[in-house]
Amino acid sequence: MKHVLPLFIPQAESPIGETNATRTDPLARSESDFIETAESEIAWLSFLHIMKQNENGEDGMYLTGRQAEILELAKSEGRVLVEELAQRFSVTPQTIRKDLNDLCDAKILNRIHGGAIFPSGKENVKYDARRQIAAPEKQAIGRAAAELIPDNASLFINIGTTTEAVGEALLDHKELMVITNNINVANRLRVFPSIEVVITGGVVRGSDGGIVGEAAVDFIKQFKVDFAVIGASAIDHDGALLDFDFREVKVAQAIIANARHVILVSDSTKFERTAPVRIGHISQVQTFITDRCTLENVRKICAEQDVRLIETDV
Repeated sequence: MKHVLPLFIPQAESPIGETNATRTDPLARSESDFIETAESEIAWLSFLHIMKQNENGEDGMYLTGRQAEILELAKSEGRVLVEELAQRFSVTPQTIRKDLNDLCDAKILNRIHGGAIFPSGKENVKYDARRQIAAPEKQAIGRAAAELIPDNASLFINIGTTTEAVGEALLDHKELMVITNNINVANRLRVFPSIEVVITGGVVRGSDGGIVGEAAVDFIKQFKVDFAVIGASAIDHDGALLDFDFREVKVAQAIIANARHVILVSDSTKFERTAPVRIGHISQVQTFITDRCTLENVRKICAEQDVRLIETDV
């Protein structure tokens, strides 16, 4: 059975004057009616997608029940993988690939190796879900970054799941001074006597343990360190580094300004995403470590701006 995208949950009683046609066809409803009855952000995004198709004279997209559930999973988990979905729905991987191809062709999801991700534009994926996205790639990136940092170094480590992987890879280092606004990194490193952990002041963000705000910025400005390890929620084709929280961005900018060597760590899914707040530009870093640089223009910028590009999957 197919559902018109977006998928509505029928109400027990229909509003007076509402027909079956207006309940099942989103194009027959007004924008305000749709907002009032939409069950999720996905429904609203899907409505805009259908309206855009309709304005262009194209046919609207229809979702199967399985595709609608895949879309919900991608929204809540940040990503979906072909093999996991095939097991979940008891279908072949080829069937799931076709579902994902349909959703990606409609620009509702973005392709990644082995699956797809939800292209968050205004709000980031939940932190625990982000830890699972490209986890092996992040571990490899973390090891590559740790190899660049010698013993007896001072460094900043910023908020992020990939920067956490760098922290994990530093556990065998000696006589490090690590300044961080990432409570998860501080908790992991604090038990190692050869690593001095300095944590910034500021507001603790409950969603991910990040410390943000002007107090964190002012604290960071007291230091000039050897290295900074930073991440980004998205990397645009023009080399812009993007994030979601302007308070976090201010901290990241202070970190970049107060380090002699900036290492950007980011897995390749960040090339598929967008975010609204600009951290800076990739030309401001000295080293960029990723599993695969899938944007040729970013590769070109790195070459032109003398940014060392390290690809762990190559």
